[in-house]
Amino acid sequence: MRLTLFISILLATPVCAAPDTFVSPAIGALESGVICPPPSVGDAPAPGTVAGVTHLVNEDPPFVSMSRRVPAVLGIGFGVKTLTADILGLSDVTMTVTHPPMGKDGATQQSFLTRIDGGTPSLTFYQFDFAYELVQGTWEMEAVKNGEILYRTTFDVVAPKDAPELARICGFEELLS
Repeated sequence: MRLTLFISILLATPVCAAPDTFVSPAIGALESGVICPPPSVGDAPAPGTVAGVTHLVNEDPPFVSMSRRVPAVLGIGFGVKTLTADILGLSDVTMTVTHPPMGKDGATQQSFLTRIDGGTPSLTFYQFDFAYELVQGTWEMEAVKNGEILYRTTFDVVAPKDAPELARICGFEELLS
């Protein structure tokens, strides 16, 4: 009952997106923000990413901030929670993350397949695991299914000193440089 009530409220809530966020009618709800990622329970192959894998998590962490201003701090995550308008959801959604050049090859784009559910919110997030990922600037997340853009939103990754309230929110102070 509680889950049904939550889903009903979430589906009845209009998609409130920032001005530079695009949301197609196929998406019934979208939220974005900063998270303190839960521990990974494994990895899934993601050959279109610099690391070659994406994290698998059992917990769906809450957003610690609905801001799209993200401090470049190891351990911090940011992303999007979505529901499709269709209760059946969508599989084989291509998620593309575009960012300033990173890594030894100067990659500016990473992509992987994901699913967006229609019954429970689906979380897609990026977590800073390695120092080479801490590149400041505009990061864009875009979900596409069969050539149709489902949503696109941006995040502004900044120096920790420019978002001090978030730089320490997940308890990674010892990782700040």
